Amino acid sequence: MFTFSNPHISIATHADINAITGLLNSAYRGESSKQGWTTEANLIGGNIRTNEETLQQVMDSAGSVILKYLDTDQHIVGCVNLQQKKYKIYLGMFSVSPQLQGFGIGKQLLKAAEEYAVHLNAPAIFMQVITQRTELIDWYKRYGYQETGERIPFNEDGLTGKHLQPLEFMVLEKIMQLA
Repeated sequence: MFTFSNPHISIATHADINAITGLLNSAYRGESSKQGWTTEANLIGGNIRTNEETLQQVMDSAGSVILKYLDTDQHIVGCVNLQQKKYKIYLGMFSVSPQLQGFGIGKQLLKAAEEYAVHLNAPAIFMQVITQRTELIDWYKRYGYQETGERIPFNEDGLTGKHLQPLEFMVLEKIMQLA
């Protein structure tokens, strides 16, 4: 099993699904998300980002892992999903508890994602970010992610909330330094 440089970070198991679902929903949707700077509540209505069934499907997908960040009380306060897509790694479902954003947990999870990508000899990590989330895009750019120029429609799916305006994703990518 792969070990991360940060002892607070490990690969999540099915026993973590309920806690991770709660974390994702609180970080992205509804009033609780407004305590952090990564909320999408001003772009997407509702309180649901995902549910346990969807998260289990993500976790059970071939080449997919979810990293979790445990605080000193062993509570999950951050997570990120990594999926092998051909030779690259897709990064998604990245979240930190809204009350703990700005304390470096996201930076540590991003570093762990990159460690995992290097471990798999993946030449790049890519992600989709809503184009209106300029502060988040700027944050990723500070860590070496760059716009690819690709845009992807963000269509409502009946689960993740009603769009309050037209939305699309931009694709960001970071080339990894492989040994």
